[in-house]
Amino acid sequence: MKRIEAIIRKTKFEDVKEALLQSDIDWFEYHNVHGIGQSRQERIYRGVQYSTDVIERVQITIVCRDQLVESTVKVILKVAHTGEVGDGRIFVSDMIDVWSIRTGENGDTVLRDKK
Repeated sequence: MKRIEAIIRKTKFEDVKEALLQSDIDWFEYHNVHGIGQSRQERIYRGVQYSTDVIERVQITIVCRDQLVESTVKVILKVAHTGEVGDGRIFVSDMIDVWSIRTGENGDTVLRDKK
């Protein structure tokens, strides 16, 4: 099992969400997050100066079977891409185990297959 964490632009979240739901991913969680990127500059919008130090993004977390990792990452890469600085990052890590609180089961059998 793998854990995929993708940090993407807020403006791309709805597109990525729909693409994931149309693929083999039927559950994920997401959170609004803030980060600090390498591009730090002052900008002016409607006469108000603001800093680009803090970047608002959405973090999507998916736990899936190993065989779904590559296709899931490809979906996110394709849909979240704009070609501009700040498109985001995808992190993939190993999951040691998963438990169902309701049934007490563990292992990748806890992860549902899309029907």
